[in-house]
Amino acid sequence: MKAVLGETVIAEASRDELVSIEGNWYFPPQSVRGEYLVKSPTPYRCPWKGDCQYFTVEVDGQSLTDRAWSYPEPYPTAIERVGRDFSGYVAFWKEVQVVDGE
Repeated sequence: MKAVLGETVIAEASRDELVSIEGNWYFPPQSVRGEYLVKSPTPYRCPWKGDCQYFTVEVDGQSLTDRAWSYPEPYPTAIERVGRDFSGYVAFWKEVQVVDGE
């Protein structure tokens, strides 16, 4: 699976490494190319997952605010509910497409 913006691959991992939560694919931290993500100050706390860290996606002069997010330290009950530890995993929204890359 790949997270892409145009021709740029932002994250890539096999499907079994990803975590699906509420219709979004979360990529493991080591699979994400951090040079395309800039921490955003946007605050958000999910009632069941915990505090969220948003990122602005910056690729080829495009700056897409809050199009990626992560839960650095999800609630233990969230990890239990999902069935896997997804701490630091990154999901993408809108213009960033998640596609089969294999």
